[in-house]
Amino acid sequence: MKDLSKRFVSGLIGLILLIFIVSKGENLLSFAIYIVSIVGLRELYKALEKIDIMPVYIVGYLGATGLFINAILLNKYLGLVFTFIIIILLILIMMNKNISIKDISVTFLGILYIPFLMFHIAYLDKTKYIWLIFIIAFGTDTFAYIAGNLFGKMKLCPKISPNKTVEGSIGGIIGSIILTIIYSISFRLAPMWKLILLAVLGSIIAQIGDLVASRIKRLCGIKDYGFIMPGHGGVLDRFDSIILTAPVIYYYISIFLI
Repeated sequence: MKDLSKRFVSGLIGLILLIFIVSKGENLLSFAIYIVSIVGLRELYKALEKIDIMPVYIVGYLGATGLFINAILLNKYLGLVFTFIIIILLILIMMNKNISIKDISVTFLGILYIPFLMFHIAYLDKTKYIWLIFIIAFGTDTFAYIAGNLFGKMKLCPKISPNKTVEGSIGGIIGSIILTIIYSISFRLAPMWKLILLAVLGSIIAQIGDLVASRIKRLCGIKDYGFIMPGHGGVLDRFDSIILTAPVIYYYISIFLI
């Protein structure tokens, strides 16, 4: 009961912060994504060290910083940021015999996986669509948990995440659709059929994001990525579904709804 209370309180505080930051948007939103990205990168790199992979932390942080500056400058210098990071990594492998191709590859993958994908949230700043990222991702998590506990029998991916069930997965998709319909009606978003399709796609991607993070944890032999949020684990434990959902929703909206 104590752990449940701790989880509820930390989750409530996190939700209030999220609403405040996203509502304010602009540089505050970009800075918040930047901080979350730095912490998430550190969690990922620390986990990978347990299987003898040695990411170059400073380059990862430089990559996140470059993406933060790019977001502040309205996404005008993305190519420059990645060119800069690639050159640094190639120079390191040329000059430092203790750094392997595997190390720099994982360093770069971490930059792509966490800050690059997460900064897609900022690209929807000041639009009504930005909330769909959180509604779909967190709605999927919540409804999947409830449906899984009530009806779950068939295991979804037992070797990756033993507690996840097919029934829970379907419940997550249905919950995502319901929340998206309610939000769309409330804020007069249309056409509804495209938004429902987005809810289904986003929910599936959110669940894939969760499973990807779980798979990495299993490979590294850890239970949680960190302990920054009491009862929730680390940043990656809480935002694993958001990471993949944000870019998918952004591109779907950009192509089909705007």
